Amino acid sequence: MKRLCFALTMVLAALSANSVLAQNYPNRPIRIIAPFAAGGAVDQLARLVGNKMSESIGQPVLIENRTGVGGNLGADLVAKSPPDGYTILQTPNGQAISPALYRNLPFDPVKDFIPVTQLVASTLILVASPKSQITSLPELIALAKSKPGGLNYGSSGVGNPLHLTMEMLKHAAGIDILAVPYRGGDGHINAALIAGDVQVAVVPLATARPLIEEGQLRALAVTGARRSPALPNVPTVAEAGVPNFESSSWQGWFVAANTPRDVVGTIQREVRKALYSPDIQDRLKAMAYETVGSTPEEFDAKFKADLAKFAKVVKDARIPALD
Repeated sequence: MKRLCFALTMVLAALSANSVLAQNYPNRPIRIIAPFAAGGAVDQLARLVGNKMSESIGQPVLIENRTGVGGNLGADLVAKSPPDGYTILQTPNGQAISPALYRNLPFDPVKDFIPVTQLVASTLILVASPKSQITSLPELIALAKSKPGGLNYGSSGVGNPLHLTMEMLKHAAGIDILAVPYRGGDGHINAALIAGDVQVAVVPLATARPLIEEGQLRALAVTGARRSPALPNVPTVAEAGVPNFESSSWQGWFVAANTPRDVVGTIQREVRKALYSPDIQDRLKAMAYETVGSTPEEFDAKFKADLAKFAKVVKDARIPALD
């Protein structure tokens, strides 16, 4: 009986502590962990949304770039952080891809996190260096087939959506192009393309669009199911000669497991408010993002569905598992 009373007391104390935490949240700065380098699509969106959110919550929202292992180093930091809502992971759908690619992750993608919200849906785009002779997807395919392994592409690490989409394209088109990894993400890949260090890459449309418009990158095809209103003259991969091809991306927020649900709800409501504010909407449209701001329940369902989807994609593409 004494043990039961003690257990009940501990449960009530924990519930009370969580209630106090939720009522006072946030009362100090919040960290957003962006697991890719500054200047890339994840970093840009984190700073845009974080700055706006800080205005309404009255606390600084700080962006911390923790790069490496396709985003897994940053994810591991958040998985092992205190479950109090003050450390948030902002990541693309590589979070749903990594479990299919790595034999031993340092975290459990389902048990160690709570999905908070899908921020945006986004389109990826296949681009070429202006210093290459490639001006279209059919030209890329023909050139790659004429010299297998003779071309290279910029990759932000195994398991990232950019890497997986290119591997899917290689498989669908029957071509062999070698990956050149860039730890920092799409910002570094774009710089390598401009310099001519790599011939092609799949990158986020959000960061590629201004470079395409300035002539620093050459657009070949968008990877989504339909053309992007931001670049209406650029065909889809399917239209350009690889039937039924489709690959898109998202960015979302996660917190450590056991974060109080009231805190999770507060974060979701505040970030949704920031996302749908008129000035941020204008910026997101200019960056070719589709705003989402889903509930934790909706994002949890999407995340788990994507885990299953990408497991099949990785298997079908015969991408070898990594240690």
